[in-house]
Parts: sequence; C-alpha cells; structure tokens
Amino acid sequence: MDKFESIISNEELDILQEVMNIAFGKASADLAEVIDIYVVLSIPDIKLMKTAEVPGYIEAEIDDIENISIIKQSYTGKFHGTALLLFPGGAGKKLFSLFDNNGADVPEGEGLDVMGERESLLEVGNLLIRTSVSKVAELLDDVVSYRPSRIIVESKAGDIVDWDLAEPEGPAILMRTVFSFDKRDISGLLFLIPSYKSFDWLKKALHAFLQQYE
Repeated sequence: MDKFESIISNEELDILQEVMNIAFGKASADLAEVIDIYVVLSIPDIKLMKTAEVPGYIEAEIDDIENISIIKQSYTGKFHGTALLLFPGGAGKKLFSLFDNNGADVPEGEGLDVMGERESLLEVGNLLIRTSVSKVAELLDDVVSYRPSRIIVESKAGDIVDWDLAEPEGPAILMRTVFSFDKRDISGLLFLIPSYKSFDWLKKALHAFLQQYE
C-alpha cells in the first residue's frame, strides 16, 4: 500500500521476501531431521495492509472456516509478533496416526481420543512455527523466545487473532505460506504477523542483511 511506503518500503518487503525464502528452506531441512518427514513450505506471500483488514484476509484464504484447528504462538525478541498455524478439520487424527501410531491408520469405529488429536496438532504446530520463526530471526541477527501456544479446534481465525499489533488503520505485514507433508494428505496455512512495534528494528535488520551480499 503506497501510503505505508514511508513506514516500510517495497524494497524492504522484497528483502523480507528473500529472507523468508532462505529461512523456510532451512526450516524444512531442520524439520525433516526432527520428524523424519519432509515438510514442504511454499514460497511465502507477503502482504502489507491495514491491521483491520487482516482477519478478513485470513478467512478468505481458508476453504472451510467453520472446521479448522488454529494454533497460535506469540514470539518475542527484537522480532516479535504472532504466528498462526491453520490445519483443516481432521488433521489431528491424521497427525496422531502419523507420529504416534507408527503411521498406521486408526481403525474405523474405535474412535480417537480428542486429547491425543489436540496434543498431536500442538506438538507438530509448535515445531513448524518455532522452527520457521527462529530461522527468520536468525537471519536477521536476533533470537526469539516463545510464549505458551494455544490451540482452538473448529473455530474461526477472527476468534483467536490478537489485533493489538497496531492501530486498526495502521499497517500490518502478513506473511503467508502453504505447508504440506511430503507424500502425505496433510496440509495447511502458516501466517506470521510481526508487531508494528518491531517495524523500526525490522527495517534496519533487513538492510543489514542485504549489506552482507553487496
């Protein structure tokens, strides 16, 4: 958005795009070592919009907003904000089978403990979010810490997102990627939303990153 050019420029967003590309590539490799399955992270899409527009944008990206599981993770450091990981309905059962039952399907009729599904979603969500965010922070010469994550099953994005990242008419950077497990029918969306309060630091960190290659 042109009116936010003085706050963060198109050039700086391009640098952030490159940082995300590198970070997510590294995150995929690290995750493969931890869970022994390659996680495919698509080329991230970065949008600059009003904070008030973020809920509508996220919900427009979801096929079935009435049946999703959302994992929310706040991260703090010089680079700080909120990450949202959105799984489609039924992902908890697939993940439970994949990671806690040696890949075997759960027989029909036996049911699956809801707590087991939630724990599987939370465990995998924490890994995805923390690995991805930490790689971005590392490239920008920062170290982040994490607040306890939250999970809400079968809810809407607008019910869980914090909109105190900036004034409603102020800018928000929304970083979106599609993730999937290689050769598995499990995929979802990852959103990173840096706090407006970190923008000044972020601008400087992005230029410092670029200078390494000039």
